[in-house]
Amino acid sequence: MRRTRPTEHGWLAYYRELLGTWRRKAQGPGDVEDSAHDAIANMLEGDVSAIRNPRAYLHRSVHHGLISRHHRQQREAAVPLHDLAEDEHPAHEDPEANVRTAQLSRALMEALAELPQPCAAVFAWHRLEGRTVAEIAAQLGLSNSSVEKYLTRTMRHLHARLRPFSQ
Repeated sequence: MRRTRPTEHGWLAYYRELLGTWRRKAQGPGDVEDSAHDAIANMLEGDVSAIRNPRAYLHRSVHHGLISRHHRQQREAAVPLHDLAEDEHPAHEDPEANVRTAQLSRALMEALAELPQPCAAVFAWHRLEGRTVAEIAAQLGLSNSSVEKYLTRTMRHLHARLRPFSQ
């Protein structure tokens, strides 16, 4: 199948394609439009002559924008237990709740102990102390990408090890 060349030029030629492609993969339609607009604005504000393939650049930018929005929404959705008011705490009337909580706590500590020290430290600073990836990276002298990789590795390990507690 031969692809025909769009009649529009520049970013406009790919706008409908961007929306069509990413709308199916995003959580909300507003996220796609916002990410597409951000990608186009960044492209137009920068040195357009340095971009060899505008179509690929825009698709990759929208993809990264959607990932960033997803991560931001995940962070905003989680509220630490100590930030909840006393009446908002989840309560279990189940007499075995304390036993299960102690088992989960012990399993979490064991799972963290199995990880390399940097992974456990990054997890504790990010998830328990609320530090940002950038703050942790600066403190450890690492790139943001390295800190994110430590977090990803830790989360995968914890999900695998703590899966019996989610059933």
